[in-house]
Amino acid sequence: MWLIRRMFKIPWTARLRNDYILQRNNLSCELMRTVKTRKVAYLGHILRNPKYELLQKIMMGKISGRRGVGRKRASWLLNIRQWTGIPRASDLFQLARDRDRFGEVIANLR
Repeated sequence: MWLIRRMFKIPWTARLRNDYILQRNNLSCELMRTVKTRKVAYLGHILRNPKYELLQKIMMGKISGRRGVGRKRASWLLNIRQWTGIPRASDLFQLARDRDRFGEVIANLR
């Protein structure tokens, strides 16, 4: 985003949202499609590879305790669940382990 703002001479003091800048310059569709595809493909890579066992445990686990004040941040996994339309993380993890079916999900991303 820093590079795009520089290319279009938009100062950092101009309080414009990133999605507005991308939409105004007709960059949002292709850039977001690439980001979505790579994020979802990386999830499949992590869940299928045994050397990422620690990362798999972290992704599947929950943190105990109280949540902080304010709006909850959008998480990496929540984005993927929204894009794929799969509501439960356990279903998403199970699907990611099946390379063929998960490839179909990646191909259907908008």
